Formats: sequence, structure tokens, C-alpha cells
Amino acid sequence: MGIIIKTPEEIEILRECGRRLATVLYKVRDMVAPGVSTYELDKYAEKLIREMGDEPAFLNYKPEGASIPFPATLCVSVNDEVVHGIPRKDHILKDGDIVSIDLGVKHKGLFTDMAMTVPVGNVSESDLKLIRTTEEALHVGIDAAQGGNKTGDIGYAIEQFVRNQKGQKYGIVEVLAGHGVGKKIHEDPFIPNFGKANTGAKLIPGMVIAIEPMLNNGTKVVTLDNDGYTFRTADGKRSAHFEHTILITDGEPEILTKI
Repeated sequence: MGIIIKTPEEIEILRECGRRLATVLYKVRDMVAPGVSTYELDKYAEKLIREMGDEPAFLNYKPEGASIPFPATLCVSVNDEVVHGIPRKDHILKDGDIVSIDLGVKHKGLFTDMAMTVPVGNVSESDLKLIRTTEEALHVGIDAAQGGNKTGDIGYAIEQFVRNQKGQKYGIVEVLAGHGVGKKIHEDPFIPNFGKANTGAKLIPGMVIAIEPMLNNGTKVVTLDNDGYTFRTADGKRSAHFEHTILITDGEPEILTKI
């Protein structure tokens, strides 16, 4: 496919798309509580998106290699589920859970992507540190996404930050990564959360990318459930996930998925 540089007009649409996505996801976050089903979160996200006149990006999206389209608006991944969890009526959030909510919006034909991990009720200090570290890793990656740098600089910055955490070794998920976004949900380039500086695709002003570190409390190894979508940690330990869609500029990157 190649890397797609967005026009000024497309960037304006993506700014609005990102603002709308962030607005919805923060409202979904505020609904997270013990006793709420992952299905309820999904339906609430879809309702909010459609009320704005937009479309859910993930609903009925069929990624390469998938046997069936994704059946929901929101990816909801609880505890040892890393990403792409399918919402269910019988999956009820409990006090002490952590839940990743991952959402995409299609606005005027263009896409943005965003995710965050949310504590449910009273969560252990270990899990809170996992969540904080993953969110910080995202911003470390964003800071490295300067025009003229390369995708490897993003992965290198994230990996070094995670490796330098004291008191806890986190597994950085390697088989899943950030990506270009805008005209499609997934575009080139592939943006791993580890790697060597000054390698990979050059970051050119006008590129729009999603950066999304996924950290596990144990092994980096993940397995794929029989549903074909839900990735979970191989050792059953918990995982956290954060994501922003950003615009590469001549200077500091611009976060598009913000209010």
C-alpha cells in the first residue's frame, strides 16, 4: 500500500474525527464500573457515535487473515485479554478488574483510533502501576515521533522506558503494534513498541499514525482465542493498552484523539 501523506483538508477532517472519538471514549470510560457488562459498553459507544452522524470503524471490519468480520463497535479486553476482546452480555465487570477499551471512528470517510485501560472499582497497586506505566510509555513514544525521525525511534524509546522501570519487569507485546491510519483503519507503516533507533520508515510531516504500547505484567507471549480476535497473555497475567492517533509535523507531533 505504501505510506499515505494526508492533505491539509484531510488533516482537518481527522482533527475533528479524533476529537469526536476522544469525546465518545471518555464517556464510555466513565461508564466502566462493577456490574456493567462489556456488551453495555459496546452498545453505548455505538449509540454515541451514531448520534454524531458517524460510523463505528470496527463494526463489521474484516482485517487481513480474519475468518469473520469483527462483530462489535468497541474492543473490550479484560484482565489477561490484551486486545480485540469481543463484548458479551455475560461478561460482567467485577471490582478489581482492569479493562482496555479500544475504539475507532469513521468521520467523513476518514478514520482515527484510540484506546485506554481503565481500573474497575478498587484495583491493586500492581495493576495501577501497570496502567500508569503503559500510558507513560505511550507518551514517551509520541515524544519520539518527531518529523525526520524513524519508526524505530518510537519503538526504541518505548522499549528503553519500559526496561528501565524499577521493581517490575513488563513484557512488551511484539506481535501487535501501532500503524498508519486515516484513509483506512490500518495503513503502513508498522510501528513496533520495541526496536533499534534510526531504523524503519522515516516520519514525514503529513503522516498520521496510531501508537499503541501493550504491556503485560509477565511474559510478552500472547495467544489467540478460538474467536479469532481476542489476544491474551500466555501466562494469564494482566495486560494494559493505550493508544493515540497522532499527526507527524515539522516539530512536535500533534495528538488528534483529544478533546
